[in-house]
Amino acid sequence: MSRIEILMVALAFGAWVPGLQILAEAWRANEFSTHGFLVPWVALWAATAHRSAMAALPIAPMPGARALLALCALGYLMSLGLRQATLLGLIFVATVVALLLVLRGRAWVSLLRFPLGYLAFMVPLPIAWVTPLIVELQLIVSTVAVRILQALGVAIYREGNVLVLPGDVSLFVAEACSGITSLITLIPIGVFIAYFTEATLRRRAVLVAAVVPIALLGNLTRVVATVLLALRVDVDHATRGPLHEWAGVATYVVGCLCLLGLGALMRRVWPEGDSEPALAPIAAPKP
Repeated sequence: MSRIEILMVALAFGAWVPGLQILAEAWRANEFSTHGFLVPWVALWAATAHRSAMAALPIAPMPGARALLALCALGYLMSLGLRQATLLGLIFVATVVALLLVLRGRAWVSLLRFPLGYLAFMVPLPIAWVTPLIVELQLIVSTVAVRILQALGVAIYREGNVLVLPGDVSLFVAEACSGITSLITLIPIGVFIAYFTEATLRRRAVLVAAVVPIALLGNLTRVVATVLLALRVDVDHATRGPLHEWAGVATYVVGCLCLLGLGALMRRVWPEGDSEPALAPIAAPKP
């Protein structure tokens, strides 16, 4: 990078410090948003996969992009005054694209379209959008879990999101147990795995789409296991402490392994063919 480019990037980053602080507050506020801290670093790491191609690309700044950068600056100031995290996130992504257009040109944006697009996962989702989804997932998980447990011979019934066990013991399916965190945080992981492990558009789409059933099934298994543990041991051990926390981490690990396993299975039963629109394989950057 030239000195002018370093200066412009430093100035842009300095101006965005207040906005990034608001984004960090939004990421910390909800468990399903904490992945926002990692997304920029993952996107930067993904960009290094193209370092050989970048070295061969000409630097052709796009003069018209300065107007876009100015528009992003105006939008940033307005959203900063409103302290609107979702809008700030969108403007941040647009600012990165505009700055790259101004400094390097359209060809660079085209080459780095995946890392730039991946930055969208750092945008905090509006609570008004997520809350109805949480309520629906809570009802779905509660209903299906009760049916599975009843099929296993457990005397259990449901009152809304409350699972009533023998002995008048109740377990509440909270927001964390709805699967919303697994669903929202596994999607970026699924996209990343699909991009670096699959070379065809169809297989990438199938792998990303599989995140939804994998995340929901993993969380449902966690709820059923929690109820069974509460019956075998006690409610406190099942719902509190390191064992309960470990179960949440295990959901992510198993979800990632399922995605990798599905990718390996597709490569066996669904090989690339001439009739399938192929994409150039992406080599993961070396550490």
